[in-house]
Amino acid sequence: MDQGTKMRGQNPQTHVTTNISKAQKCTVIGGSGFLGQYMVEQLLARGYHVNIFDIRQSFEDPDVEFFLGDLCNQQDLYPALKGVGTVFHCASPPPGSGNKELFYRVNYLGTKNVIETCKKAGVQKLILTSSASVVFEGVDIKNGIEELPYAKNPIDYYTETKILQEQVVLGANDPEKNFLTVAIRPHGIFGPRDPQLVPILVDAARKGKMKFMIGNGKNLVDFTFVENVVHGHILAAERLSQDVAVCGKAFHITNDEPIPFWAFLSRILTGLNYEAPKYCIPYWLAYYLALLLALLVMVVQPVIKLQPTFTPLRIALAGTYHYFSCARAKELLGYQPLVPMDTAVERTVRSFHHLRQV
Repeated sequence: MDQGTKMRGQNPQTHVTTNISKAQKCTVIGGSGFLGQYMVEQLLARGYHVNIFDIRQSFEDPDVEFFLGDLCNQQDLYPALKGVGTVFHCASPPPGSGNKELFYRVNYLGTKNVIETCKKAGVQKLILTSSASVVFEGVDIKNGIEELPYAKNPIDYYTETKILQEQVVLGANDPEKNFLTVAIRPHGIFGPRDPQLVPILVDAARKGKMKFMIGNGKNLVDFTFVENVVHGHILAAERLSQDVAVCGKAFHITNDEPIPFWAFLSRILTGLNYEAPKYCIPYWLAYYLALLLALLVMVVQPVIKLQPTFTPLRIALAGTYHYFSCARAKELLGYQPLVPMDTAVERTVRSFHHLRQV
């Protein structure tokens, strides 16, 4: 469902729980999205009263209250945050859309509005869904820690706005005024109902674009099952207090099982009856070819609008090591992945049976 869905207040099924402590009330901004829906389900299972704020309503649930509106509009946002103790902010435009204006507006300006509205509404805790890519510049990161500096040359403009977003959220942490913030940095989120990774991969395979792998296929990366990402968020919210060394910090949340990039994609593809990539292109060759193509696109841009899929960014993501340490999350949040990689891949493949090649 989207904008045509019944608006909050017009839905007779909406069930509002009263007499619940503020600490047990939370709002999920972006709760209609892939990660947001899992967040809502796990919060309800833990006994929280949940509001959802989003631009659209994608599902019906009598146990949550939907608030529809624009993230950048305080009048829209305020009713969803009033009387709430914790806000989970996981709203973000699809990175593949290439809409720079939207990235800046939602990720940066929208998040500044979230912070201001949280303070105005008396919210105590703000948990941001950031990204491990905020420290990635297209070169190898092995067991990366949170103290790595932000990327000076981010891999794309979307990531540039995620850096701005994380900086403004962590900078707003103010224990003296009882406003506590934390940033969760997942990497490579996947799972059932994922609208991006698996459908895009299958589409590429059907078009014959998954025959080649970049590099030698040994580069390890983090892919993180969606339920583990949510688990990290909720642990952070519950550990977030003025006395704990959690507030104002970023935390990597992964499956803690780095896997060769091409081995992961191959497991998804073969699980759905498609061929795994079998030819290798040297990483340096693929990268320079992508750079040449990017230059060509810049030259012809005034005349022809092109959006190549073979970009330096994608080559870097496919051909370098990028996996991260969860040591800080284990120590300070008590984090351990709930779902191991083998089970996560199996459940994901099974859920996309409708995309299976007959």
